[in-house]
Amino acid sequence: MKNRITELFSVKYPIIQAGMVWCSGWELASAVSNAGGLGIIGSGSMYPEILKSQIQKCQAATNQNFAVNVPLFYPDIDKHMEIIIKSKVPIVFTSAGNPNLWTKELKKNGIIVVHVISNLKFAIKAKNAGVDAIVAEGFEAGGHNGKEELTTFCLVPLIKKNVDLPLIAAGGIGSGKTMLSAMVLGAEGVQIGSRFVLSHESSAHINFKKAIINSKAGDTVLTLKELTPVRLLKNPFYDKIEDAYLKNKSIEHLRELLGRGRAKKGMFEGDMESGELEIGQISAYLNRILSAKEIIDEIMEEFKISIKYINEL
Repeated sequence: MKNRITELFSVKYPIIQAGMVWCSGWELASAVSNAGGLGIIGSGSMYPEILKSQIQKCQAATNQNFAVNVPLFYPDIDKHMEIIIKSKVPIVFTSAGNPNLWTKELKKNGIIVVHVISNLKFAIKAKNAGVDAIVAEGFEAGGHNGKEELTTFCLVPLIKKNVDLPLIAAGGIGSGKTMLSAMVLGAEGVQIGSRFVLSHESSAHINFKKAIINSKAGDTVLTLKELTPVRLLKNPFYDKIEDAYLKNKSIEHLRELLGRGRAKKGMFEGDMESGELEIGQISAYLNRILSAKEIIDEIMEEFKISIKYINEL
């Protein structure tokens, strides 16, 4: 399969594994890349030296391209970028910040730059910054998200119509059918997060994985828009957030309630009571833990069957 995304990243399939905090270390990134997709190390949960070690381990585990995702509002970005450049990481996905900050410097060092956006304004800003491709992420996605609540099916054709760059769709995608749907709307690749959380190679805690498997429709909510919008799986910690909203608590109270290390506590350490659980709406659809290769193979098989079905209509 060849298009602008597969050629840009030099991958077999236009499937990109999202760089999720606490879930996507070198094991998952290298497994996805070895299976024909593009694996991404999620640096948002890593101190600089941890990131350096993760990159080295990924380079030892695969001879295929992989990427690092860098949320631009996180601390130590300068140190992260220095490590990425010195380590000769071929691709960087930036998110949650201004693409003008690092795009030129990364490209000057021969690095392909992709920026994640949630609306047309940010897409145009990313294009003007000189990025090589864009991820259009609908609000169905897990983790940090856009305040506008634009769905993937609304966002992708809007970006496709107005911005001529290789386009990757994200949010609510985890099967061959949804991949085909996104590509019909104008995407040339898909970024998948939640489904890869339920992989053997994911560093997510088994308690978190089981909670995802047991989740139902409506069990995730986009919240904390006053701080940084994030989609969470409902649990006792989420109930405290909801109670704070009902009591009209201040933004400062929400900030104190969130504190530090909540995502690590829930997603990585497995505390289902007081941890923050970031996952997408598609969690209600997921019910199995598979290897990264099995996930990609299953998606591509369904993708091909779906194309055949459409052609026979």
